[in-house]
Amino acid sequence: MKTIIVTGASSGIGRATAELFLDEGWRVGLLARSAEKLQDMAQGRKNAIPLVADVTDPQAVQAAFDRFAEETGRLDALFNNAGIFARGGPIDEITLEDWYSSVNVNLNGMFLCARAAFGRMRRQDPQGGRIINNGSIAAHVPRPGSVHYTATKHAITGLTRALSLDGRPFGIACGQIDIGNARTPMVEGLADAARAAGREPDPTMAVEDAARSVLHMASLPPEANVQFMTVMATTMPYIGRG
Repeated sequence: MKTIIVTGASSGIGRATAELFLDEGWRVGLLARSAEKLQDMAQGRKNAIPLVADVTDPQAVQAAFDRFAEETGRLDALFNNAGIFARGGPIDEITLEDWYSSVNVNLNGMFLCARAAFGRMRRQDPQGGRIINNGSIAAHVPRPGSVHYTATKHAITGLTRALSLDGRPFGIACGQIDIGNARTPMVEGLADAARAAGREPDPTMAVEDAARSVLHMASLPPEANVQFMTVMATTMPYIGRG
């Protein structure tokens, strides 16, 4: 049975992805802060392993990855997904608290989880595995008023490239999925804000479509890798419009 840890597994893209992998028979580590939500997801699923941890806490992250490996014997893949979208605005209206929180979760948290996964994959026998980072359309072009989110997602592209290169001697593949407007609570909140401002919300797509794309990336044989994938609502304002 193949194994994967999904971070940010209690909601949104993470939850949809974790549930799909569970349905496909993978052994899935559900990593998030909410023990109650994780227990609810794991109910009746013998292949689900709740891992309660804050991705910004180095000790908690390492303990969660160690516990998963002890229980399963192996880590085949990581979907490095946990992230936040703090309150937006022009840069001089972004609070330092929101800036630091964005960097801490979206960049430091993904670094810590990638670090723990890489170390496990490098030292397990047989060696190797796959890390899939959740970037964003914002890793290419920003939404207005999103300097904190956009900066962290551009950084994830650099993280992906570096991991992909450094993982080669150890059989560790790394790729990035950039998802545009999957219907999650975060995107629904942005849509509500657009309506409140008298604007038509951007088109969206089902979150399950994003999850299936992650499953495709994770299911490839070791000699193949999706380096970058963009999956988005077909008519969202991205191509040709910034």
